[in-house]
Amino acid sequence: MQHKARIALTAIGILGLSMAAQAQDGEQYITLASTTSTEASGLFDAIIPKFTDKTGIEVRVVAVGTGQAFEIARRGDADSLLVHDTVGEEAFVAEGYGTERADVMYNDFVIIGPDGDPAGIADADTIAEALQLIAEAQAPFASRGDDSGTNRAELRLWEAAGVEADGEWYRELGSGMGPTLNTAAGMDAYVMSDRATWVAFENPQNLELLFEGDEALFNQYGSLVISEERHPHLKHDLAGQWHQWLLSEEGQQAIADFTVNGQQLFFPNAAE
Repeated sequence: MQHKARIALTAIGILGLSMAAQAQDGEQYITLASTTSTEASGLFDAIIPKFTDKTGIEVRVVAVGTGQAFEIARRGDADSLLVHDTVGEEAFVAEGYGTERADVMYNDFVIIGPDGDPAGIADADTIAEALQLIAEAQAPFASRGDDSGTNRAELRLWEAAGVEADGEWYRELGSGMGPTLNTAAGMDAYVMSDRATWVAFENPQNLELLFEGDEALFNQYGSLVISEERHPHLKHDLAGQWHQWLLSEEGQQAIADFTVNGQQLFFPNAAE
């Protein structure tokens, strides 16, 4: 009897493990490659549960620089892509890795620096003038240097300002936005940040927002549908539901409702 009981218990245990494995296999989720700014700001913590409650689909975020997010998607290691480099996004589609790109939301970039503002950028009229003042003063500038959307935008701004950003004053860190802000705070350096990460940043030390408002600092985010022909193994149906929800009235409202310290950080513009 004991032998039979042990066999029965073993069978029940095996069945339980099998059922658990089946349940796990049946979980609906997608892997989203996105930016550190959307993750660090807390946006995903606010909007993903609303999507999951509606659809039952979990969204697992890989938060990296935009350039790295592109590479993850090109390898077929992500089901969906939400980044902020419109030029790179259009190239991603043109190269056949994506089949659709859509505007989702926007905010802006800002220039942060030490409260003494040694380069005097607070009085600049344009971002080009602000960057020229930093370069002329050879004031320390902390660059992400990680091929992120922010880094790509920063490099385009230096070029447009006619400034060759190099020398000991210009520090390329190869790190995300949060760590770059931490480094800038530690060295009293200027730094370009997306507004959302700056507002959510909790270690400003002597840093403060010194320049904003130039149209050239506009920061657009886009959602991309990855090519089923290029990567047939991906969860295209589930990813398509996420993409459409972001563009829907419900998804856009969820983005608009997200605030930090009473400040709206992302502005939905899919309808536009």
